[in-house]
Amino acid sequence: MKKKLLFVCLGNICRSPAAEAICSYKLKKYQLNNYCEVDSAGTGAWHVGKKSDSRMRSAALSRGIIIESRARQITLDDFNAFDLILTMDNSNFADVESLSRELKMPFKAKIQPLLQYSNNTDSLEVPDPYYGGEKGFEDVLDLLDDAIEQLLVELRKF
Repeated sequence: MKKKLLFVCLGNICRSPAAEAICSYKLKKYQLNNYCEVDSAGTGAWHVGKKSDSRMRSAALSRGIIIESRARQITLDDFNAFDLILTMDNSNFADVESLSRELKMPFKAKIQPLLQYSNNTDSLEVPDPYYGGEKGFEDVLDLLDDAIEQLLVELRKF
């Protein structure tokens, strides 16, 4: 059965679409396309329908990763459509958990911080690079790459 993963950040234009694209890239690289399905969303609706931040697209492209998704907002349906909802920071985690309580019934998805899978940091927060410089986007990509690599190792055990 295919695992369905949803990566979530604030506006769905930097961190979560990059995570989606990195995961898709790795699934293809490891020939695991039939094993997982990935998507991304934001907790806010400010950027719905827009492409990812051009700086993030450029930084990812320099690594051979193409970010094609368009921003969308997480919905209540996502809690039963996905197996894992992976958040980028504590605020996203709290917002997703708060939204999940609106269901008022059990749901399928497990909500986790993505960086709990990382070997390279003790932090559970992927910093938002939106207001930072170029290095911030590179640092985020490094964090996401490591965490997603370890996530895929864990998922392959099941």
